Amino acid sequence: MINNESKANLERIEIELLLEGVYRYYGFDFRNYAFSFIKRRIFQLLQKESLTSVSALQEQILYNPNMMKKLFHAFSINVTEMFRDPSFFKTLRIKVIPLLKDQPIIRIWHIGCSTGEEVYSMAILLYEEGVLDQAQIYATDINGTVLEKAKLGAFPIESMQHYTKNYHLSGGKQAFSEYYTAKNNEVVFHSFLKKNIVFAQHNAALDHSINEFHIIICRNVLIYFNKQLQNEVQKLIYESLSPLGFLGLGKREEVRFTSYGNCYKVYDSAEKWYRKIQ
Repeated sequence: MINNESKANLERIEIELLLEGVYRYYGFDFRNYAFSFIKRRIFQLLQKESLTSVSALQEQILYNPNMMKKLFHAFSINVTEMFRDPSFFKTLRIKVIPLLKDQPIIRIWHIGCSTGEEVYSMAILLYEEGVLDQAQIYATDINGTVLEKAKLGAFPIESMQHYTKNYHLSGGKQAFSEYYTAKNNEVVFHSFLKKNIVFAQHNAALDHSINEFHIIICRNVLIYFNKQLQNEVQKLIYESLSPLGFLGLGKREEVRFTSYGNCYKVYDSAEKWYRKIQ
């Protein structure tokens, strides 16, 4: 009889073989994602697809591209909302943007932008601070499907009450409804907000830098990676930030425990804003 420890070891072997197969056949590298996250998403997919083992899922994935799409979607992190953590955006508004207003071009990168809620939040904030016209916002995600949704700038109307509250808590200066038009069961944000936004597919764990930026937002992405992959992404971020550039992370993320911890000073500890110093 297989004991619990042996079962856990076999599950890990199966998962590692699955990830290796996905990498070698499809080119998607999830091998350095946090194991607990990967395991949880895989077993959720097993249950959903009525499969009995990880090996059975591997067979399906290697011979059925549609199953690979389902796995890819399961590994994509798409939890977001407009002005999520309003105090983070308030700090951006009050303490970061004023230091960049004299820049002829303010380049901003949202890594892992998902369906775009925080990107449009950024555009609204920049508009209210009078710098949207001089901003270039790059919004990237590994998942091309969510990027297509982000380009539309359309969100469920039932979310607007919550988003409006977030907006005002973040220091919003106008009626939030001025930025969108309601249509059926969704709202569509005005097109002027995305005139300086470039949406593009990009894998921060594998791809190279796309420019030099004054601000990089990478929130709640690193927590899904193991230590090795976190360091690789931090290398990309460091090389992509301009001198004295700003980095915004998620509540549970740090730079001090990575190889690049000494390259930043803490700009706002509560809201996880950092500034590049070397």
